Amino acid sequence: MQVVILCGGLGTRLREETEYQPKPMLTIGGRPILWHIMKGYSHHGFNEFVLCLGYKGEQIKEYFYNYEILTNDFTIELGGKQRVQVHDELPEKDWRVTLADTGEDAMTGARVKRIARYTGDHRFMLTYGDGLSDIDIPELLRFHKAHGKIGTVTGVCPSTPFGRLSIEGERVTSFIEKPQSKGSYVSGGFFVFEPAVFDYLDDTNSCVLEREPLERLAADGELMTYLHEGYWHCMDTYRDFKHLNEVWAMGNAPWCVWDRPEP
Repeated sequence: MQVVILCGGLGTRLREETEYQPKPMLTIGGRPILWHIMKGYSHHGFNEFVLCLGYKGEQIKEYFYNYEILTNDFTIELGGKQRVQVHDELPEKDWRVTLADTGEDAMTGARVKRIARYTGDHRFMLTYGDGLSDIDIPELLRFHKAHGKIGTVTGVCPSTPFGRLSIEGERVTSFIEKPQSKGSYVSGGFFVFEPAVFDYLDDTNSCVLEREPLERLAADGELMTYLHEGYWHCMDTYRDFKHLNEVWAMGNAPWCVWDRPEP
């Protein structure tokens, strides 16, 4: 099953970083957030990816084209026919990555529509290139198969960046840092779609997946939600970027469901 990842946005709220690189290439612990997302899927056995590229997509192409030499020691023979010997074996040796240029100005729905030829007449998963979670992917897939509808979206309860105060008069009775708004779900990505979803999309740049296509799916009774009560965090601002790196550096990143090698 293909895992489609949206990687083409401008990342305007992280302009201090994304002016020079696409947001999915911003690093956590020295690896792009895109790599972290892919490792999560790969941990559950999903190793075929379609990356929907747009803004500065050539940097993502270059990263994967040179992935082996960027992530390993290697020996190169200079002069004559150049030869490269990569040392050690990649943990990601089974990955198959399709890098699809879906247009610099395209919205999310148009990007998905333009990769239909790579997913074919098959069910596929879809997520954003800036969201991390410890979601149980096999359980999400079982949920989707059981309800028989066209689409599943994962509902999450994100934490707020502000501490929540409980107050009596002028006295604070409790303080909760980064509380989660239980019962108030938002879309966290991590979709599963049947190929019929392409009938709800069009190829115009202005087609936004999260607007008319998903609204129509919901109105038609073809969109279900898988509620995830665990960890979810989006790299939306510079504060998020710093926070995710701090969590990784502490060695207890909740989204790291794979075996993390010793530094």
